[in-house]
Amino acid sequence: MKMILAIMPTNISDGISQKLIDSGYRVTKFASTAGWFSGGSTTLMLAADVNQIDRALELIRGQVSPEEPEQEAPPRITIYVLPVKNFEKV
Repeated sequence: MKMILAIMPTNISDGISQKLIDSGYRVTKFASTAGWFSGGSTTLMLAADVNQIDRALELIRGQVSPEEPEQEAPPRITIYVLPVKNFEKV
């Protein structure tokens, strides 16, 4: 099992979390702070079997358009994929 932590601007988090939920992932969403002068950030947290991680990453990455030189830089997402040693629902 693996856990994905995806830190992103708050204004794009609803669409990404909805895509993941519609695809059968359980998502926990919480507000986070990125830095002193930066705007709001949201962190999405989801755990999945190893064989489901690549699809989740595709869904997340698919919501961010590539940079184009003549346009303002699109929002960026920082993604961590961590091993999960223990997982239980109580």
